[in-house]
Amino acid sequence: MALYNQSPDICIRKDNNLKHSLITIGESIHASIPKTRKEMAKLMELGTDAYSSPSEPLDHIKSLIESQAAEGADYIAVNLDAFGEDEPQVTVDMMVEYVRMVRKWGNGVPICIDSSNDNVLIAGLKEWYNTDKEVKQPLINSVKVYTMDNILPLKQAFDYAFIGLLVSENISIGSGGSHSVDELYGLAKQIFEKAVGEYGFKPGEIFFDSTVFPLAIDMPMEPNVPGYTYRAFETIKKIKNDPVMKGVRCSLGISNCVRDLPGRKIGICRAYAAKAMEYGLDAAIVNVAHHYGQVEPDPELLELVDAYAKMDGSPERLNKAMALMSEFCRQSRKTAR
Repeated sequence: MALYNQSPDICIRKDNNLKHSLITIGESIHASIPKTRKEMAKLMELGTDAYSSPSEPLDHIKSLIESQAAEGADYIAVNLDAFGEDEPQVTVDMMVEYVRMVRKWGNGVPICIDSSNDNVLIAGLKEWYNTDKEVKQPLINSVKVYTMDNILPLKQAFDYAFIGLLVSENISIGSGGSHSVDELYGLAKQIFEKAVGEYGFKPGEIFFDSTVFPLAIDMPMEPNVPGYTYRAFETIKKIKNDPVMKGVRCSLGISNCVRDLPGRKIGICRAYAAKAMEYGLDAAIVNVAHHYGQVEPDPELLELVDAYAKMDGSPERLNKAMALMSEFCRQSRKTAR
């Protein structure tokens, strides 16, 4: 769920040929973003009236909420986990305040309550509905096979959709020490069966996240091992082709793909989103200002992402991806000088 700074990409062209629109989850209110975390910390230090009395940091958070709503975000995500590493209750208390702010300034856009702490998710969900005003169905990120019995029963009292993160506490049996496509698909089936069969979720209220791995380090160290991008995309395809799970959605945290790349990060994200949409991606956690899914990607960057999407473990596919990445890095560094 980490976010990375992105530099402008100049090689994009507007087009209306993309197959379908992308459900966008605004990522800007995330405590892993250095500037955002700094403003969050300054706001917290103002004391008991911090979230009600005018101040520069409060204006900053307000602007993040309002700008994402204005850019057309379908959800506004809030992640405060960086503040709860030593004192988890701090994050719980903060999430309540941030939910109130999104409800107040989000112009009706629903919140995506994002945390690895179930108590934060629960507190945020309860606060979203702690109002006499009508609010839209929120999104919870995330539910895992080993936490679903804590979160899914809340459906009986609160209406919400959720992102099912396809990770497991069990030792993976896939090649290279990572979960195989079949394992990830199996995790999705477990969550789906529990959510729909026991708790009454509709398929369209379930988003599956097969996780994004940085392209810069998506390099298997063993022969015949598929890449992470290949597994993430093929898992999306397998889920979307399952008639039993018809109607479910798939989501990814797109910004994670550009970690450690030397440049053109917006362009790479745009290409990554476009390629994932070919496999069936429905939603993405993104910087909504860049309108991913609405602008055609640069063909060369799309070719680069496609090479990683097809890196099935064969030497030929691996060599092609590595050659394209090497050339991309060379050109990006040359441009930066």
